[in-house]
Amino acid sequence: MRRPLAIQILGSDDDGGLAPQISALLGELSSRAVELRAEELSAILSHPATTLFVARELPGSIEARAAKDSARTAVAGSAEPGGDAGGARGSAIVGMCTLAIFPIPSGTRAWIEDVVVLAQARGQGIGRALVQAALDEARRLGAGTVDLTSRPSREAANRLYRDMGFVARETNVYRWSFER
Repeated sequence: MRRPLAIQILGSDDDGGLAPQISALLGELSSRAVELRAEELSAILSHPATTLFVARELPGSIEARAAKDSARTAVAGSAEPGGDAGGARGSAIVGMCTLAIFPIPSGTRAWIEDVVVLAQARGQGIGRALVQAALDEARRLGAGTVDLTSRPSREAANRLYRDMGFVARETNVYRWSFER
């Protein structure tokens, strides 16, 4: 059974008390995740290139989508920007994803990162709703394409991305590490 949920964009005015919930999600994404401090979350939320989407459980039926204006929530019947549609603000965060979008000389680039849903909430369309909200926002902001990466071991996530229309690129992804 699908959980009723709201997809929200966290704004720079959102409470730093959310860092522990975000940290818990990151812990499910990677065993190397470190505790996210409130000031780090604040820096992410106030950065012009990043948009943090969260999924919160709600009572009643809803339709999830997002748009950026500080913290907009879209629920059946919609909500005012920064409002608390259906009590979403106080609800537990069950999933998240980050959209990074930035201009470069060859065009506007968009990346989706840190897509994660709590283990007990998986398989209910939450990841799909989060990714779709990020895609909608990327399109609204002028991106022609959106990239993401996913470890091969994340079979369900990779299946979701393919089902949503993402196509594996013929490319190499390289990483430089300052901690060698």
